[in-house]
Amino acid sequence: MDGDFRTEFVRDPGVLKQHPALVLNADYRPLSYYPLSLWSWQDAVKAAWLDRVDILAEYDAVVHSPSTEIRIPSVVVLKDYVKPQKRVAFTRFNLFLRDEFCCQYCGARGDLTFDHVVPRAAGGITSWENVVAACSPCNLKKGSKSLHLLGMSLRKSPRRPGAEELRNTGRKFPPNHLHDSWMDFLYWDTELDA
Repeated sequence: MDGDFRTEFVRDPGVLKQHPALVLNADYRPLSYYPLSLWSWQDAVKAAWLDRVDILAEYDAVVHSPSTEIRIPSVVVLKDYVKPQKRVAFTRFNLFLRDEFCCQYCGARGDLTFDHVVPRAAGGITSWENVVAACSPCNLKKGSKSLHLLGMSLRKSPRRPGAEELRNTGRKFPPNHLHDSWMDFLYWDTELDA
C-alpha cells in the first residue's frame, strides 16, 4: 500500500464504478465506520425491492429487468433499527484500531505487530489490558524484557475499548474514496459551512 497504514476497503476509484451503497441504520448513522458499512448494488436493490430499506440517494446508473428499470441506490437506510453490539471482540484489527494504527512505543505507523506489555514469559496474558500495537523494530528491541529495564514507555495505557469508542476512532480513518452522495451521512460532528 505504499506506506498507507489503513486497510483498503474501497481499494481504488474504479471500484466505485461497481456502485456500492452506504448502509445507514434506522437512526441514519452508518452501521459501522471502519470498515464503512457498504453493500453491493445487487444487495441494495434486493433490499429495496423487498421493502427492507428506504433509498435516500441514487447513482445516475440504472439496471434493467425485462419489465423494470431501477436507478442504483447509493445511500439506503434500514427500516428496522439494528442494535449495535456492546461487546468488542478482541481481534488484531480492533486492537490496531484502538491504538489508532500506530506503535504504542514510538508512534510509528505502518508495519505493525502486537506486543505483550508484560511478556508472556513473565506471566503476561493475552488481553486488552496487556497487548498493544507495536512496530517491528520496537517489538524486537523489547523482546521478552520489561519496559522498565529498557527505559521504554507506552504512549497510553492499554485498556478494553467500548464499542462506541471504537466506532468513533474508526471515523478518523475514512476509506480512500468516498462517493459525494455519502458525505451528508458520514461526519456528524464536522462543522457546517456557513
